[in-house]
Amino acid sequence: MTRRLTVVTWNINSVRLRLPIVEKLLAEVQPDVLCLQETKCPDANFPEKALRQAGYEHIAINGQKGYHGVATISRLPINNIERRAFCGIGDSRHIAVDVPFNGASLRLHNFYVPAGGDEPNREINPKFGHKLDFLGEMKDWLTGEETRRPSVLVGDLNVAPYEHDVWSHKQLLKVVSHTPVETDLFETVRDSGGWIDAMRRFTPMEDKLYTWWSYRAKDWSKTDKGRRLDHVWVSEALDHNIRSAKVLRDARGWEKPSDHAPVIAEFEA
Repeated sequence: MTRRLTVVTWNINSVRLRLPIVEKLLAEVQPDVLCLQETKCPDANFPEKALRQAGYEHIAINGQKGYHGVATISRLPINNIERRAFCGIGDSRHIAVDVPFNGASLRLHNFYVPAGGDEPNREINPKFGHKLDFLGEMKDWLTGEETRRPSVLVGDLNVAPYEHDVWSHKQLLKVVSHTPVETDLFETVRDSGGWIDAMRRFTPMEDKLYTWWSYRAKDWSKTDKGRRLDHVWVSEALDHNIRSAKVLRDARGWEKPSDHAPVIAEFEA
């Protein structure tokens, strides 16, 4: 029986380009499940062989050439793979699987929400409208049965909802990812399904919490102008099973890094 479970979520920004640091994370952290976003490769080119050699035999992929893409790789058997399309566009931005836990299973959703472009106005920026529509579809779907059962939702959700999820609340209020229209909708998505923000369960609201630092910063760690774009949500059925949720900040400084750091969530029955 699987009584302990470690899940890592990570926007890898091209899984083939950054395969060495994926292998490094698997060797050092040894998660049971790794959820990747922005894999940027079609399913046929996904590096399954290398990941199987690392001990991750169970792989579910939803990829496309050059853009987007999500993948869930696991040391444990996975079942009931679902790839949901949003907004009628066909982007590869979601995959869900069942993972064994506590004599049964939990539903694990892996999301890559659209970034939304640069201008927070859907009338002049269709990418921003797409992001809001995508979140709206998440709100309508992720309720009822999806949250009554033990469920975990992870991924790059591309919204930093709270004041201390960004380096400057005041300066970023008109910057996509932290605008009020996004953060209000984001909270509605989470509240509508009764999801619990696992990361803020273990890091107080008054403390800074980031998962992303721009490549543009010469010294990302020193300037520390980050945002929390990556999230771990759990359904109420798992409220008492989440033991920790933390950012592996050091990974942002690994060789040829992603601009996102992995988030590690631990569950125990």
